[in-house]
Parts: sequence; C-alpha cells; structure tokens
Amino acid sequence: MAWSQDEERMLAQIERHLVDDDPRLAARLESFNERVRRKEGGGRRRGEQGRSRRPRHSTVIIAVSWVLIATLIATLLIMVLRNEAASALGFGAKAGRTAATLPA
Repeated sequence: MAWSQDEERMLAQIERHLVDDDPRLAARLESFNERVRRKEGGGRRRGEQGRSRRPRHSTVIIAVSWVLIATLIATLLIMVLRNEAASALGFGAKAGRTAATLPA
C-alpha cells in the first residue's frame, strides 16, 4: 500500500527531527534497517557473491574441542594398551618378584 504525499511529508519531518534530537538513536535505527535489508536480500551484499562464508567463532571452538577430546581418548587408550602389553610380557612392577619374595 502506497503512502499518501501528506504521510510521506510527515514521516520525512519526523525523521529530520529525530536526526536532529538524537543522532545516536537515528544511527542505530539506520544500522538496524541495513541489517534487515541485507537479510531480506539473501544475506549478501553486492560484490560478495564469490566469497565463501567464514565459520562462526562458536563453530571453531566446538571443532577444536572435539579434536582435543579425541586426542585425549587416543592417548589414554595407548597408555592402557601399553600397560597391559608390558604386564603380559612380564615387564610390570610385580613381574620382578619371584615365588620366594612373594608374601605368603
């Protein structure tokens, strides 16, 4: 629905008064309007069609966390398997005892 000329004139007058009275609020509203326009236009400005999107900060943190968790689990498994292999081969701490030195 189109605005009438009177309505457009009144809105322009309100906008001028707003900019004069509170320029910070006017700048915030303009920034908000720009974000809405970008979102409605597909989220990309002109000239950005060829660029790839950067991952969000939280996505990078989650990915690094998963890598660290996987590394810790792998390290623990290696330590447990080495300990079991050493025990099976007789290299454990108790393996050096003989029947004579064991408590009865």
